[in-house]
Amino acid sequence: MSLAEGLDIVMFLVAIGLLMAGFPVAFTLGGTAIFFAALGGLLGVFDGAFLGALTQRIFGTMTNEVLTAVPLFVFMGVMLERSRVAEDLLDTMGSLFGTLRGGLGISVMLVGALMAASTGIVGATVVTMGLLSLPTMLRRGYDPRLAAGTVAAAGTLGQIIPPSIILVLLGDVMSSAYQEAQLSLGNFSPDTVTVGDLFAGALIPGLALVGLYIVYQVVLAWLRPLSSPAVPREADATARGIWPRVVAALIPPAVLIIAVLGSILAGIATPTEAAAVGAVGSLLLAGARVTNDPRPVYAAGAALLALLVLTEIADLRLGRDIVSASDRAATVAAAALCLVLAWGIAVSLWRVSRGTVLTEVMRSTTVISAMVFVILFGAALFSLVFRGLGGDEFVHSVLTGLPGGAVGAMAMVMLVMFILGFFIDFIEIIFIVVPVVAPVLLVMGIDPVWLGVMMGLNLQTSFLTPPLGFALFYLRGVAPPEVTTLHIYRGVAPFIALQLLALLLLALLPGLATWLPAELFG
Repeated sequence: MSLAEGLDIVMFLVAIGLLMAGFPVAFTLGGTAIFFAALGGLLGVFDGAFLGALTQRIFGTMTNEVLTAVPLFVFMGVMLERSRVAEDLLDTMGSLFGTLRGGLGISVMLVGALMAASTGIVGATVVTMGLLSLPTMLRRGYDPRLAAGTVAAAGTLGQIIPPSIILVLLGDVMSSAYQEAQLSLGNFSPDTVTVGDLFAGALIPGLALVGLYIVYQVVLAWLRPLSSPAVPREADATARGIWPRVVAALIPPAVLIIAVLGSILAGIATPTEAAAVGAVGSLLLAGARVTNDPRPVYAAGAALLALLVLTEIADLRLGRDIVSASDRAATVAAAALCLVLAWGIAVSLWRVSRGTVLTEVMRSTTVISAMVFVILFGAALFSLVFRGLGGDEFVHSVLTGLPGGAVGAMAMVMLVMFILGFFIDFIEIIFIVVPVVAPVLLVMGIDPVWLGVMMGLNLQTSFLTPPLGFALFYLRGVAPPEVTTLHIYRGVAPFIALQLLALLLLALLPGLATWLPAELFG
């Protein structure tokens, strides 16, 4: 091992140690990189010219259209959370399924899946579900272990069910890694891997995982009826006239999710454009909920959906020399729809700004987005110094030297990421670990979409695993006093087993992740 490789290992361990000690992530990555760059320069094993590429990295990040989707998806998720969509969904689904044994647990899982597709933020989903559903389940006589495990598992679905923030970030990093791998193989017109590919690849595994969770709830309710009792009809006052409430609570967020995800999978919109649709749609939903007159908002929502359809069936580009009569009519219709949409947005903004909702949403969106991008800048500097010390060659030699070839290398990377998931957040793992190991694995012939989905599912499992899983700490912070830490640990154990089963099935059947992107995008 050379001196530069030794510095690489020490730099990585120092960064992990400082992160575990609780130091700010971005400053830890940047400060560690600067220190070891200076040390490497003094020892003559680091070329300072590598640091000159930092400004280009930062400029490339700020002009990256894919990453523009991050604040938009964050806005969408926070707006839906603060507008009490999850609370209405949980009440409605609980009334619908509550009379069945295990029905309340099934409701929590379904609402968790919907919130995951709406927010994509694990911490927000776990906290929201913990505050809303955990006391209800305990009050209805559910076993504290089952209740805690159900809430924690439902909250982590935001890792893998698109549109997810982790998939947006992972898709951008995986795209760069795939191009780097293709260039190293001598392919100078490489294929691309997009965030849409990763969304499509994660859809079937994510829904399959939800299905496994629900099957477990049903089987447990049959084997141990006292662990998840039914809610008596007379005790459930909301059961009268439930179907109108189901339609009112379920249809709007479901339409929003379908519009966002469907526009990506159908090729109508890019992930960034779809994120803008989601942000506008969440604002309209919030505006409809704070008043008894939702007609302007519903009209704007219908106009938004109609615009998506028009975009697909007509050419709406302006400034063309030759415009057919049908395209001219479609353009006029699109302009009218834009006016209706603008009217609905203005009404919604006025309504949500009268309270504290808009202020809280904007503040949370700014804080979360700023955190993501500052970490990205620190990770870019860390990555440059790591590569300048020869870290990429060292990682390549280690992974290619493992027994088992690509399978052995993949298993080692999954194990390392699983362990790191105990100590550091997914953002740091994506920006620190994935750019280093992904090119090596992709050169070895591993499919990039399958690799990305495996990484996402692996991190989800890590965040749920005791004693240091992040989801467990989020839940512990909002759980009632009667729910102990041991209850949470024992409750999540069956769900961890189900996630490991899903990870094994995905490893053995890569088509679960690769079939849908191939069918949709070729």
